[in-house]
Amino acid sequence: MQFSYVNPTLIHFGQGQIQSISSAIPADNKVLVIYGGGSIKRNGVYDQVAKALEGHQWTEFSGVEPNPTKETMDKAVEIVKQQGIDFILAVGGGSVIDGSKYVAAASHYDGDGWDIFTGKHQVTSAVPLAAILTLPATGSESNMGAVITKAETQDKLPFMTPHVQPKFAVMDPDVMKTLPEKQLINGIVDAWVHVCEQYLTVAHDGMVQDGYSEALLRNLKQLGEQFESRDNDAWRANLMWSANQALNGLIGSGVPHDWATHMIGHEFTALWGVDHARSLAIVQPSLLRNQIDVKRAKLEQMGKNVFGLAQSETLAEETIAAMEAFYQSLGVTTQFSDYQESKQQAVDAVLSQLEMHGMVALGEHQAIDLAQSRKILELAIA
Repeated sequence: MQFSYVNPTLIHFGQGQIQSISSAIPADNKVLVIYGGGSIKRNGVYDQVAKALEGHQWTEFSGVEPNPTKETMDKAVEIVKQQGIDFILAVGGGSVIDGSKYVAAASHYDGDGWDIFTGKHQVTSAVPLAAILTLPATGSESNMGAVITKAETQDKLPFMTPHVQPKFAVMDPDVMKTLPEKQLINGIVDAWVHVCEQYLTVAHDGMVQDGYSEALLRNLKQLGEQFESRDNDAWRANLMWSANQALNGLIGSGVPHDWATHMIGHEFTALWGVDHARSLAIVQPSLLRNQIDVKRAKLEQMGKNVFGLAQSETLAEETIAAMEAFYQSLGVTTQFSDYQESKQQAVDAVLSQLEMHGMVALGEHQAIDLAQSRKILELAIA
């Protein structure tokens, strides 16, 4: 329990909060609005943003993909540099916000932006940015992390720096009304695994962190069970807030972290374009079975406090099965079969990527080496 914690992102939560950006961004700032494929023009969010930015000088950049690529975001970097942009406003989900964080950092660097991910360049400043969240999942709207894909080499890597922490985030649950069912499910799964990566490690004395993690997991479980009746304000608001709290830094303060599921899952996205959340559901159950001996105490705690299971000699195994059943109840598969080559080639492809990216000592004990990753992949790939 040794930590320093601060989250400086100002949250504007609730219906009608998009209008708050008019006073939250300095009037003399030149603003670049970054968004994705254009859904914000169909659901009215774009019009709300344009109205709120009346009186500001602003331009826009669209076309950010799910799993944003360096190649696309470098075009936005050029706009920032050429037009002297003072402030970036990301309007979208985690992909748009992550991509905008890369733009903010790379715009203050004269070299290749990929140097940020390889460690060649340490970020010391960035263009200020803020977020209007349209898809709850990643918590990127109020943390300092981002993940970007380099399409040319099929690399997907993270970076973290406080310089890209959003200044403020607007979280209006109404913007979720037009989201496709698949994206809402992805949001539940993504937030669930974010909590697990900070909770399902080893027994410790962080009562607040554990208790809050279990509350969030119970929330997400209930939201998943109530998915058929999701078209109401309370359901949307609770998913949006739960996903934010899952990765705003609080539940991970002063306790061990895992993140192996994410590091392995990223390679499924880079290689085959698997949705980020669905890559996590593919990897996690197999990883937990591989690591069950070191995670048994926390799995048993989760089984009792989240799923309401009774103490037994097989409680940890039952907990993993319950998690798998939860994913499957949402229509999310827990094994990967959508590869063109043989299973062995698919396993080898992921391992090759992990080795190339230095992901050779994963997990809270750094005990998941390539040999263990191979065993996990043998289970996770059908």
